[in-house]
Amino acid sequence: MPVPRHPPAIFLMGPTASGKTALAVSLLERFPLEIISVDSALVYRGMDIGTAKPDAATLARAPHHLLDIRDPTDAYSAAAFCDDARRLMADIVARGRVPLLVGGTMLYFRALLQGLDDLPRADAALRKKLEAQAAARGWPALHADLAKVDPVTAARLAPNDSQRIGRALEIFQLAGTPMSALLDRTQSELPYRVLQLALIPSDRAVLHQRIAARFDTMLAEGLLDEVETLRRDYTLKPDLPAMRAVGYRQAWAYLDGDIDMKALREQGIAATRQLAKRQLTWLRSWADMMALDSLADDVDAQATALVARHLRP
Repeated sequence: MPVPRHPPAIFLMGPTASGKTALAVSLLERFPLEIISVDSALVYRGMDIGTAKPDAATLARAPHHLLDIRDPTDAYSAAAFCDDARRLMADIVARGRVPLLVGGTMLYFRALLQGLDDLPRADAALRKKLEAQAAARGWPALHADLAKVDPVTAARLAPNDSQRIGRALEIFQLAGTPMSALLDRTQSELPYRVLQLALIPSDRAVLHQRIAARFDTMLAEGLLDEVETLRRDYTLKPDLPAMRAVGYRQAWAYLDGDIDMKALREQGIAATRQLAKRQLTWLRSWADMMALDSLADDVDAQATALVARHLRP
């Protein structure tokens, strides 16, 4: 008797500003899909402009799960995402549809595929110790420490990415093993046949132009007003994960008078380019991925053909 096949699911990954949302909407209009957002910033309420959250017209055409599910004062983790995504995927399949997971938070995709069970839980005392070291030596120095014990993880992180550097050092000190090794050790338990698509631009300069244009649009549409409203409506601190998001930490610095408008724009664009670089670093080593040139004229047709083949009974 033949073994039943797992139901299909689709991942659509890629760096920021590569056109993931537009392609996802196009695919949804052709196939019986439902979109699950895979983005650590889009989960936050009130953070719309700086996250490039899909607008109301787009969401009317293509509703997204996992948008606006947390206040910006709240934490959201890869483990929480996996719980939410697995529940939603099961619900979507039960409705006779196919989950389409779209975004650029690569750790969430990997956690969903491979699990995070081998990673030790957070240790508040150790984290305070690491934060005290960072206050004395600076996060770039701790990033250098991380590079000595876990060069794979360090290569993916910016030298001032305090949240992720701290977590990676915490894991190493608690487990005695690099986080990258623990992630590699876990096995996929996701009960789906997953088509993994990645939008990767053939010309990095074009991606950089798109990033600059999009950041200028965010400023014109009121990013600073958005951050002022968030600061007024919530008890926020600049080290909260939500306010560490690209664009928001630069806007915070501007509103505090630490940088001027020129520096805000330059630093915001530079930080977004660094984010895209880290996302592409993840994808370069990604297994079982179908790369699509996001700048190709027929990228929509290519993706459509791959999805149609994947969904064929």
